Amino acid sequence: MRTLIATAFVSLDGVVEAPGGEPGYRNSGWTFNDIVFDEAAYELKGREQDEATAMMLGRVSYEAFAPVWPTMTDEFPGYNAMPKYVVSTTLDERDLVSNWGETVILRSLDDVAALKQTEGGPIIIHGSATLNRNLSDADLIDRYHLLVFPVLLGAGKRLFSDTDRDKQNLKLVESESYANGIQKLIYDVVR
Repeated sequence: MRTLIATAFVSLDGVVEAPGGEPGYRNSGWTFNDIVFDEAAYELKGREQDEATAMMLGRVSYEAFAPVWPTMTDEFPGYNAMPKYVVSTTLDERDLVSNWGETVILRSLDDVAALKQTEGGPIIIHGSATLNRNLSDADLIDRYHLLVFPVLLGAGKRLFSDTDRDKQNLKLVESESYANGIQKLIYDVVR
């Protein structure tokens, strides 16, 4: 069985939208604005590239990443080489880029659940706020890799849904605080 890992830059109030400076958002770029860069805080990102064997994205994140990441060979060699799974009911095969390796479209959460039952290593979920909420609500996420930034954004897409659901316990397996206020929190989902 494969492990499904949600990874996110998240504000203290749970917002994941526009962390890197994407245009069109009021607080865009909040991971870099007013926060001193500390290379140690991003060690997790390199480790994820080394440990993951596939990447999962929702349609919106795929459409944002696919034109850019394949050209960033120095920054994302691991991600660029691994297979990608895009969860979408609307994306068509002809919408996929040809220079980003093997990409498979999954049409439902049932398809994601079936993929998890196959042999292989961890699958990392990037971006994809809506997909993360749906996967969490369906109890399909196994681990969270969170870099929590010391900022309150008030509005934006949230990592976690507000669905009225049963409590889900998490087990902290790794944590670290950095001088710039970022906290690394890695949780396993307790089942």
